[in-house]
Amino acid sequence: MELQDIITDRDRLFLKDDIPEEYKMDYSYKNVAEAFAVALPKTTEEVISLVTYADKEARPIIARGAGTGVAGSQVPIHGGELIIDVKHMNRIIGLDEETMTLTVEPGVLLKDIQAFVEEKGYFYPPDPGSKHSSIGGNIATNAGGMRAVKYGTTRDYVREMEVVLPDGKHVTLGSLNIKNSSGYDLKNLFIGSEGTLGITTKIKLKVLPLPKHKQSILLAFSTLTDATNGVLTILKNGIEPTALELFERDTISYSEKFTNLSLQSQKGEAYLLMTIDSNEEDTINRKVNTVVQLLSDEALEIIPLKGEEEDRAWMLRDNILVALMQFTEYEMLDEVVPINKFAEMINYTKELQEKHGIKVINFGHAGDGNVHTVLMKEELDDSTWQTRRKALLDDLYRKVAELGGLPSAEHGIGIMKKAYFNTMSDPVELEVMRKIKNALDPKCIFNPGKLF
Repeated sequence: MELQDIITDRDRLFLKDDIPEEYKMDYSYKNVAEAFAVALPKTTEEVISLVTYADKEARPIIARGAGTGVAGSQVPIHGGELIIDVKHMNRIIGLDEETMTLTVEPGVLLKDIQAFVEEKGYFYPPDPGSKHSSIGGNIATNAGGMRAVKYGTTRDYVREMEVVLPDGKHVTLGSLNIKNSSGYDLKNLFIGSEGTLGITTKIKLKVLPLPKHKQSILLAFSTLTDATNGVLTILKNGIEPTALELFERDTISYSEKFTNLSLQSQKGEAYLLMTIDSNEEDTINRKVNTVVQLLSDEALEIIPLKGEEEDRAWMLRDNILVALMQFTEYEMLDEVVPINKFAEMINYTKELQEKHGIKVINFGHAGDGNVHTVLMKEELDDSTWQTRRKALLDDLYRKVAELGGLPSAEHGIGIMKKAYFNTMSDPVELEVMRKIKNALDPKCIFNPGKLF
C-alpha cells in the first residue's frame, strides 16, 4: 500500500517536492530537515493506516497539531520523516453534562474549546498563552498556562484518550471513572510524551461549572524583587488566585507597541496581574481587600480591573510573544523552580544579562514557579548571538538544577532543551524512559531524536 492509497484527496497529501512552506520552517528551531511527505488525515482509521504504512517501511513519523510549539518537537530533524498533521481532525463531538466531559478530536484549537463550553455555562481551566494551539499539542506537552496555579495543567483534565501506537494498534487509555487504582497509569504516561509514544485521535476532557464571578487586579512595583516578594505574600495568605502573572516593564512595552494600547499602570519596573474567581462575590471582594491590605506599602499602585479594563490588561499579557516576534529574534525558555526559589531565579537571569551581553526579559506564571526567560538577539550578528546564547544557557540551566528546578514546565523538551534535559536528569530515570520508549516503539519511528 502506498500513501496515495491511504489519503486519496490531493489537497491532504503532499509528497516531497510539493510540501508547503509551513512545514519547512519553524520559528524556534532553524535547522528543519526535509520531510518525506505530509499527510492530513480526517479519521482515526486514516491515522491507523498511515502509522501501519510507516511501521512496515520503518519510516519515522512526526505528529503535528497547530504548529505553535517552541521546543522543536513538531519538526523534522533527520530528514525523510512522514509528518501526520491532524488539523483536519477538528470536531467538537459533544458535551456530556452528566459526566461533565467534552469529547473532541486532537486538532480542535484551545480557543474553540473554551468558547464552546463557556457558552454552555462550563469552564475548561487550562489556559496556555497560545489560544491557537491544538488540544492534541496541549496533551503532548502537558500544557499549563496562566490558570495552573489554582486549577492545574492539561493532565488534570484528560479523563480518557484514544491513541494509535507505533505498530498501528489503537487503544483507549483512562476512563470516565474519577478514581483509578487499576494497574499502571498509562494515560498519564502518554500525556507530556511529545509524540514519542503515540498519536492521540480522540479525547474526553473534564470540564467544570463556570465560576459566577471574577475580578482582576494589577499591581505595580518599583523593582522585580519587590514584585517577586509580592508573589510569595499573596500565596502565603490564602488568596488562591486563579492566575498570577509577573512581567517586567521592558516586557510589556513590546505588547503596548504592538497593540497600541497602554497598561493601566505606567509606574515602576515590574507588575503582577492576577485574577480571583468564585461563585460568591463577597469572597472576591474580601480577597481583593486582603491583597490591598497586605501589599499597599510595597506596591506603587494597586488597580482593581473589571470589564473592558480587565480584558485590555489580559490582552496585553497574551500578546507579549506575538509582539516580540515583530521586533526582534528571541528564544523563550520555560524553566520551573520551587516557588520559594522563583525570585532568586529571576534575579539570576539579570546577572546573566550583564555577564553575557544578551538582553534578558522575564515574564511568567509566578504562582507556580514557572519562569519565561526570554533571550533577545537584537543587533547581535549570528555568530556572536549563538556563542553568547550557548554560554548563557549553560549557566542558566546549571542554576535551575542547583535550585532543584527543571528545564521545562509546559513547552516540552523537543530538540531545543534535549542536551540540558539529559544533563540535568538522573541517569537511572533516563534509562527507564528509554526502556519504555524501546518497549512501545522498538523501531524508534515516533518523533525520533526528541527528548533524549
